[in-house]
This record gives sequence, structure tokens and C-alpha cells, in this order.
Amino acid sequence: MSAFSPKRRTFRFCQTNLAPPETVFPLLCPVREADWLDGWRFTMMYSDSGLAEKGCVFRTASVDAKDTFWVITRYSREEHEIVFARYTPDSVVCLLEIVLEPAGAHRSKVHITYTYTAIAPEGNPWIDNLTEEDFLETMRFWEKAINHYLATGTTLKRHHTD
Repeated sequence: MSAFSPKRRTFRFCQTNLAPPETVFPLLCPVREADWLDGWRFTMMYSDSGLAEKGCVFRTASVDAKDTFWVITRYSREEHEIVFARYTPDSVVCLLEIVLEPAGAHRSKVHITYTYTAIAPEGNPWIDNLTEEDFLETMRFWEKAINHYLATGTTLKRHHTD
């Protein structure tokens, strides 16, 4: 039996949101994300407040993968920082760190870091298939979608090529 050697991959992106951190930060919540991110679906498993908070647990489903379980491990409204730990059984864990900072009177810089680590042999090929291009495409849409919501109060629809 050969030893499993887990792979790890980190992606970073800094986006600009067209509102101050105190306006943007509450949108980084599984419940509020459904307001601005087309296609976002989740099942809340635990939250005292019903919204994002330290210890909040929720699940997302995927058509082509196992369900992913999320736990908010850090939530600081004062520091505009939120950290999610994601767990996909027999595959990967991911640490998603988001920190907002003011960028002028009506803007935020949003620093986003995803760190994926394989926890089982099937996680390594999943990490190998992650591309910087796909990550950047996702982050750019996220930036566009949240800014659209901030400007209009409506969800920006994805263009599906089905």
C-alpha cells in the first residue's frame, strides 16, 4: 500500500466593490449570497441568528460531486473579516479567507484567498484540475455580480451556454 501524499493549492484575488466595507460585509453570508449570486443554493444546518456568524454550519450540493459542508470559523464585523472552512468528504478541505478594507469613501478592496488541500486520493486529481483561469473567471463574475446588486438591488443573471 502506497502512502497518500496530499496536494495543496492556493488562489488569491483582490476585487473592488462599489460600497464601503460595512455595506459589503453583511452580503458575505450564505443567506444573503442568494440575493446577489445567481445559482447559489445552500441548506442551513445551524445558525443562532439565521445568518452568518462564527460557528454557522451549512451545506452546498453539487451535481457532479459530493455535498460540501461549510463552517464559519471566524466572523468579525468590526474587522470585516470572515473565514470559512469547507469539507468535501473523501476529497478536499478548503480554507476561504475574506478580508475587506476601505478604498475611498464608497469602495472596498476585498482580499480573497482559497487554499485547497486534498484529504484523500480522489482529492489530488480534483486539485490538479483547478486552473488559475477558471478561478479568475469565477472571481470576476463574483465581483461583477455583487457590484450589480449593490447598484440595482437585483441579481445579475449568469449567461448559460446549455
